[in-house]
Amino acid sequence: MASSPRRNPNLPGLALCIFACAGLQACTAERGAQPEAQSRLVIQNAGSDTMVNLAQAWAEEYARIEPGVSVEVSGGGSGTGIAALINGTVDIVNSSRKIEPDELEKATAAAGIGPRQYIAGYDALAIFTHPSNTLASVSLEQLAGIYGENGPIHRWEQLGIDARFCRRGEIVLISRQSNSGTFHYFREALLGRERDMRLGSIDLHGSKDVVELIGRTPCAIGYSGMGYATHEVRMVPVSAKNGAPAYAPTAENVLNGSYPIARPLYLYLKGRPSEPSRNYIGWIMSPEGQRIVAQTGYVPLGNK
Repeated sequence: MASSPRRNPNLPGLALCIFACAGLQACTAERGAQPEAQSRLVIQNAGSDTMVNLAQAWAEEYARIEPGVSVEVSGGGSGTGIAALINGTVDIVNSSRKIEPDELEKATAAAGIGPRQYIAGYDALAIFTHPSNTLASVSLEQLAGIYGENGPIHRWEQLGIDARFCRRGEIVLISRQSNSGTFHYFREALLGRERDMRLGSIDLHGSKDVVELIGRTPCAIGYSGMGYATHEVRMVPVSAKNGAPAYAPTAENVLNGSYPIARPLYLYLKGRPSEPSRNYIGWIMSPEGQRIVAQTGYVPLGNK
């Protein structure tokens, strides 16, 4: 009869020792990594989709010169960013429109002090068409007739364009979703605060999406920040009224006031910003930060 294997009475204690040592090493490693993680300061930055590429470029350059600070950038629209400011979940908001009075009131009530506003640059809101479109220029009045509720302009032939390749020659309207600061600015620039935009447009979430769709749609017209221009679309010169000179969306025309749909790019800080947030804003306003504004296709502060 075979004898049963003898058990080592020290195994349970040995196993316990191994597990304890492994746990101690893991805890030690975790504690060793903790100071490094804690030493890296994080700035939460959210808001305008128009500004998201610019904000990301700022964040990447700042991480290079200030490696102890991480700026985490997200889009979602100006309205979304301002809502996060009111809720206290972001440090800095990018906004392509000015904060509304009711939003300002809510942000002030939540923080006990009003947010700080900065202008970080300027943007020309460009009118885009497909490269095959021969539209030489368009006026704000014509754009109101195209985009406004009950507007009379529905077909390209009304603008002098032969567009027989489009279904019944109809203009395909590309717009932005209603939480977009670009949408709010464009509507107010064309229609004021009392009139609504026409139904039936294709409303997209992002500035880049607008430009990409127009590049694939010969019958389309749309609006987006000048920094999103590509070789797949063309920017149409715009005049302030019918018969007036039309101007292209360029930095020079924005700074001298001739381009009629240009706007500031805003940054909002919560009422009592941290020192890292204040330092970051100071850097954005410096020549180094403004150089990135120009590099990403927008208009730096200059002498405006």
